[in-house]
Amino acid sequence: MRIAMEFKVPARIRKKGKWFISSCPLLDVHSQGRTRGEAEHNLIDALASFLISCYERGTLQEVLREAGFVPVAEARAPETVLAKGDIELTVPLPFVIESSRARALAS
Repeated sequence: MRIAMEFKVPARIRKKGKWFISSCPLLDVHSQGRTRGEAEHNLIDALASFLISCYERGTLQEVLREAGFVPVAEARAPETVLAKGDIELTVPLPFVIESSRARALAS
């Protein structure tokens, strides 16, 4: 079964010289690119890698809690209020639900 998971996080993209610097201060993840689009794409990749790494190390819950993430009981999350100049990035995460048989075979 495939489940789509994604995070929506505030981000900044600024031009510095010939480069565009992209950052997600909330999670302290940064990247860059030669174009605005490349910087955004690279930041999305960096955020996905960071979140997957946290999950694999068992620290995802702690990292998200320290960044201020809290569970929302509503079916729909509240609208994000962004600081001036920030954008909202959607970071898709490649998780699937494995059957218990597949997990047993993998171990």
